[in-house]
Amino acid sequence: MTYQSSLFEYEQDLSALSEAQREVYEAVEQDDYGMREYARKTGRSAGTVGNLLRRARRRLEGGENT
Repeated sequence: MTYQSSLFEYEQDLSALSEAQREVYEAVEQDDYGMREYARKTGRSAGTVGNLLRRARRRLEGGENT
């Protein structure tokens, strides 16, 4: 007998994020990259990656519109 799971994966709506914010958020929050590791991979400074991640988190929480 085969069983199917009734659970499904929840995917967060990231449409409110800019492309750069989405890329950083997905890499750090969902793909388990460290901020510095992702900064090195993309050629961005760690500060830039941190700022993008902070803005993405705020926007997703409804605290930042732009």
